[in-house]
Amino acid sequence: MGSSSADGARLPPSRAGSRLCVRCGERKAALKRPKTLEQICRECFYIVFEDEIHQTIVDNTLFKAGERVAIGASGGKDSTVLAYVISELNRRHNYGLDLFLLSVDEGITGYRDDSLETVKRNEIQYGLPLKIVSYKDLYGWTMDDIVKAIGLKNNCTFCGVFRRQALDRGAALLKADKIVTGHNADDIAETVLLNILRGDIARLSRCTFITTGEDGPIPRCKPFKYTYEKEIVMYAYFKKLDYFSTECNTWFFGHSVLVISSAIETYHFIPISKDVRMASIHQMHTVVLLVNLLKI
Repeated sequence: MGSSSADGARLPPSRAGSRLCVRCGERKAALKRPKTLEQICRECFYIVFEDEIHQTIVDNTLFKAGERVAIGASGGKDSTVLAYVISELNRRHNYGLDLFLLSVDEGITGYRDDSLETVKRNEIQYGLPLKIVSYKDLYGWTMDDIVKAIGLKNNCTFCGVFRRQALDRGAALLKADKIVTGHNADDIAETVLLNILRGDIARLSRCTFITTGEDGPIPRCKPFKYTYEKEIVMYAYFKKLDYFSTECNTWFFGHSVLVISSAIETYHFIPISKDVRMASIHQMHTVVLLVNLLKI
């Protein structure tokens, strides 16, 4: 039983000075959920994390039984957790999906070749077939070749466009009905902020959709739309999932902050200090919260 404070409010149960899980009241709390601020144990965290994703899938009717679904797999934490959770939920709740991993080899030496080894291990660990499509096979050149030709400027833009097309072509080749990606609430919040700063109303109106491309041949779904990135990291850590932790050498944690502040400078001619850049992180998490509360 939990104790009460002086004003009568319930306090989380505790034992010998250790705070217990607010859900089961039996095991010691192992973490404080970023999403709800609850002190919970690992076992309860696994349950609520997976149940919330299942509820998102059900509430938005993301899948139909018998569909062939490509899981966009990069070997990173988001796609690795996505592959693990979706395969578990598919078995547990009998979704009836035909799942497979789909990876893109951009041809980035020292990055993609290593991360693809992780995906190959995931193929065995999760019992999911793997298909790898490469820029070299699809376009005749690698991302390294592109950088040599055009330099570093705008290379991320080129890579993003080509990668999206490569996923579509790979999914079509394998006759997939849908593609699922590991885009999470933080990613969506970043996109919302960026489109607001750019004044891009057209993209702002659709960037929070949980499913995109419904008018095209292969729709894309985001089961992690309401899932915080911090919780994905915690889940991967506690579950000891095998993922590739090194980011692309042109992409790092502060990228979103730099992009956002750069957009402010470009469109509003305001020089942005380092402190303001870092403050943007807190603004982004505020948008994450709004996306979850308003279910936009």
